[in-house]
Amino acid sequence: MPLPRGKKSSVAAGSRIPKMTATENQEEGLQVKRSSSPPHGAPKKRTAFIDITNAHKVQISLPGRKKETAKSTAKKTSSVPIKKQIPEEFDIDSENSEDSYMCPEYAKDIFDYLKRREEKFVLCNYMPKQPSLNPEMRAILIDWLVEVQENFELYHETLYLAVKMADHFLSQTPVHREMLQLVGSTAMLIASKFEERSPPCVDDFLYICDDAYKKEELISMEANILQTLSFDINIPIPYRFLRRYAKCVSAGMDTLTLARYYCELSLMDMELVPERGSLLASACLLVALVTKELGGWSPILQFHSGYQATDLAPVVRKLHVMLAAPPDDKMRAIRNKYSHKVFFEVASLPLVGIDVLENALLQ
Repeated sequence: MPLPRGKKSSVAAGSRIPKMTATENQEEGLQVKRSSSPPHGAPKKRTAFIDITNAHKVQISLPGRKKETAKSTAKKTSSVPIKKQIPEEFDIDSENSEDSYMCPEYAKDIFDYLKRREEKFVLCNYMPKQPSLNPEMRAILIDWLVEVQENFELYHETLYLAVKMADHFLSQTPVHREMLQLVGSTAMLIASKFEERSPPCVDDFLYICDDAYKKEELISMEANILQTLSFDINIPIPYRFLRRYAKCVSAGMDTLTLARYYCELSLMDMELVPERGSLLASACLLVALVTKELGGWSPILQFHSGYQATDLAPVVRKLHVMLAAPPDDKMRAIRNKYSHKVFFEVASLPLVGIDVLENALLQ
């Protein structure tokens, strides 16, 4: 599929936020200094927010409602579920206790929720339902989407979510091969709106498709994908789990990048589409750890992932078969990407033997 390279069009280049003038600043200053005390004899003003924010300090008696006794209050308090404590040796979030953006109090619960949510998005090999498509066509599409992600400098989460949405759509809707690129580019557009701070516009995606489709077709496909997925596009992706599990063992950036390389290659393999993202991420990390001789599936990884080493065995073997296969010269976007120094040239590292991986799975 052609991918003309050029500058991305900007739709908001000329827009500016109007600056506040000196007059407005002065008026604001006057409002701040204005006295809140009422004139002599006038009724006292009050703000509703004061009552709301201090409601826990004020006891308000309402007509027809009995006051709660201290005993009943204590009973209600005791019924609140107590948050399960994480063992100290498995705690990876307390170091971020001062960083509210990291949500250390809820991090474990969030990933447990995402792992439970995966059950809703389990896929099967849907290619038999697609009379006009085959696994190689899908792989070519994803290879092209990787180039799009690089050219637009999008987050990796955007790429993974776009592939997930495309797979879920294709599992339910037969698509002609001529419309496959439209499905992929539209899925990337939706994923960009979901993940990016400044997503590319519709014209950008029409441009990268070499104007093969009209604007109306792309917008119509966007509505079609969203309706098919019932607008539920917060699909758990392996990339999020991979970063979380790598943090458990304080993996270096080179090790994480190697696992990311394996995980990104797995996007192209139809055999790995039915695997859950958390399980796939765990398998990719294990292969990277063994390759770097950093150990196997440790107790802290078992605690946070919920998987034993034996659970990873089938996926690890599928990954090794995929990585050992000779690369296709027509689809080199991922290998070229991870051959760069920015990605520690991990694509050039030798593949670990299957016997070494089997030993790691037995530990």
